[in-house]
Amino acid sequence: MEPNIVEPDKPATHSGLSPSVPLSNHPLHLSPEYKSTILRSPTRPLMLVPDQMKNLRMPVFGDSCLGALDNDLTKNARKNGEPIGERIKIAGRVLDASGRPLPNVLVEIWQANAAGRYIHKAEIHDAPLDPNFLGAGRLLTDAEGRYSFYTIKPGAYPWGNHYNAWRPNHIHFSVIGPHLDQRLITQMYFPGDPLFAYDPIFQSVPKHARELLIAKFSMDWTEPEFALAYEFNIVLNGRNQTPFE
Repeated sequence: MEPNIVEPDKPATHSGLSPSVPLSNHPLHLSPEYKSTILRSPTRPLMLVPDQMKNLRMPVFGDSCLGALDNDLTKNARKNGEPIGERIKIAGRVLDASGRPLPNVLVEIWQANAAGRYIHKAEIHDAPLDPNFLGAGRLLTDAEGRYSFYTIKPGAYPWGNHYNAWRPNHIHFSVIGPHLDQRLITQMYFPGDPLFAYDPIFQSVPKHARELLIAKFSMDWTEPEFALAYEFNIVLNGRNQTPFE
């Protein structure tokens, strides 16, 4: 059976989301230039979750599931010194479809180190590991939906999708909101990256929605003599929702 291809100019819905939410900001399930989607994309029609199920609540997380340094990737894996690389701050708000802040949302991030290397058994890049950097963190948003991480700016890395394929600098986000239609896995990019034009993953996102994945540099939030800051706001549902990636 041929893969179920959603046409870009037609309304569509994402498996697991309310049928009333258009997929206008999200990439197609099948993007041939992003080769693994050929194997992963659905081969049968998607099953739509009934609209009334969007009000089902997701698990509730409390402070007891967090460690004191979980949101500071520059400290949470130290063994014998500082992690290597450029310190940065990533901050923003998690919002619903109406722009209201969402408190107590679990936000998790993971990333490569400054050399572009993940701590993963299937890693193909031979760049060095950093013994003082794990590359993962988590937190709960505050009463105003705000979050803030300290980390090291990740490096680009080769990924084997095609000849001379390199991923732009990016940080992965997993967000679990209070309801079923407020679940998100995405990637945050940095402004002005020259690899955008060559990356099939970034290019698979509809052109008008790509800016939603690019953080904005913030001098106001930059901490003197410590870390540059980037603002990345996340919208979990509605027409302006952050693209799944």
